[in-house]
Amino acid sequence: MLFKIASASLIGIDAYLVDVEVDISFGIPGFITVGLPDASVRESKERVKAAVKNCGYEFPSRKITINLAPADRRKEGSAFDLPISLGLLAHLDLFPLERLEDYLFLGELALDGRLKPVKGILSSTVLAKRKGFKGIVIPKENEKEAALVQNLDIYGMENLVQVVELLRDADNISPCRYSLEELLPRPDYDVDFQEIRGQQHVKRALEVAAAGSHNILLIGPPGAGKTMLARRLPTILPPLTFDEIIEVTQIFSVSGLLKGRGVVGERPFRAPHHTISDAGLIGGGLIPKPGEISLAHHGVLFLDELSEFKRRVLEGLRQPVEEGKVTVSRASISITFPAFFMLVGAMNPFEDAYGGLSSSGFSWTDNQRSRYYSKISGPLLDRIDIQAEVPRVEFRDIISKVEGESSAEIRKRVIEAKERQLLRFKGKKIYCNSQMGTREVKKYCQVDDQGKELLEMAVNRLGFSARAYARVLKVARTIADLNNEESISPVHVSEAIQYRMMDKYF
Repeated sequence: MLFKIASASLIGIDAYLVDVEVDISFGIPGFITVGLPDASVRESKERVKAAVKNCGYEFPSRKITINLAPADRRKEGSAFDLPISLGLLAHLDLFPLERLEDYLFLGELALDGRLKPVKGILSSTVLAKRKGFKGIVIPKENEKEAALVQNLDIYGMENLVQVVELLRDADNISPCRYSLEELLPRPDYDVDFQEIRGQQHVKRALEVAAAGSHNILLIGPPGAGKTMLARRLPTILPPLTFDEIIEVTQIFSVSGLLKGRGVVGERPFRAPHHTISDAGLIGGGLIPKPGEISLAHHGVLFLDELSEFKRRVLEGLRQPVEEGKVTVSRASISITFPAFFMLVGAMNPFEDAYGGLSSSGFSWTDNQRSRYYSKISGPLLDRIDIQAEVPRVEFRDIISKVEGESSAEIRKRVIEAKERQLLRFKGKKIYCNSQMGTREVKKYCQVDDQGKELLEMAVNRLGFSARAYARVLKVARTIADLNNEESISPVHVSEAIQYRMMDKYF
């Protein structure tokens, strides 16, 4: 007999429907799986056989053929254990066969029949709703993650026996019920901008960066607080919207990084080590998986010791920083991952990297500085809107008992500036000033004659490129939004230009 059970597999961060076809026929007893399965799928034979027997059911002593359709796509992971076992149990007439058509099934089986969590449940739940299934049957530990998808019956089961009971008597078993308030945790940061002493102009630069989603580079000596400042940046960013929560949770789920949280409710902060490979940062593998830039989607990607990263790795950032997505191509497949993130880089200045303390009084030439800073290519630097110098903290600031603004106060101004941008770009696929194209810059970044003189000086004397010129206008637009002003004044342009003062060394 032939039984068909619906399941799902992943391609990128999206799921596609997989029909698990189980054929049980007379012949020499055996168990074969076809449909481009990987090792973990082929090993399901042993897990399913032990789980079925240990749950008290009879394992068919016949020729068993499992086909995972479509057969031209490679399948990986252990999520097919549950649908395969249900295909075998359907042979025993334990439940009405038509019930199998109502649900999509996913789950790994332990040898005693327990259901263990698997990756990508949220993407599969979105697929189940789109395909019109009545519900989805998954492991109990994946329940909250799947419950983000509304108007779909979610059944979180602890073992194979419970799944059989559900199919036998679905009317008397209720799906899980969660309100959005229960599912969406309130961000609880254990750091705050109030803890930072001094560095007022750097905090201002980070506020401008947060308000317009601008990339920023922090340059300062060791111990000046670059990492401390960067780690507090998420605390002043606006809360994630519901759609953003879905996207971020999907990425973390596919990567297996939810770790029992169920839902990612705060903006990601990713800080990979400078020894990371280009595949680790951008994404890759035989079947491409999300890299760090996708894990930082709608959040912050912090690259400490920026000059220590391999040049090839940094060059790979140019497309995603510009486009908010990255396409990873392999011989058999090409996958596009979302990658809209704030890039925060940190590095030591030339004097501290090679000449000891910057206060030593030793004189260095501009050529020597340029060679050091050229480790970061000009095209990548042009895509970093703000470059802020982080000086050593003065002793009076270290011992000061005066507390600065809290993250909550700064976040309030950032949210108001974001709201102005959303209203300005309503109806367009633009959500912040950093995403403006040439047309939007011309329309929304008009400056007066005095502002044009400042920009002309920046181009002629400081060597700003055309891209850097546009970036300055975008930052000036954000500064005006923070000040709740519709027009860009020379003061806004001047502040934006000072955030590009390191260009002369690169």
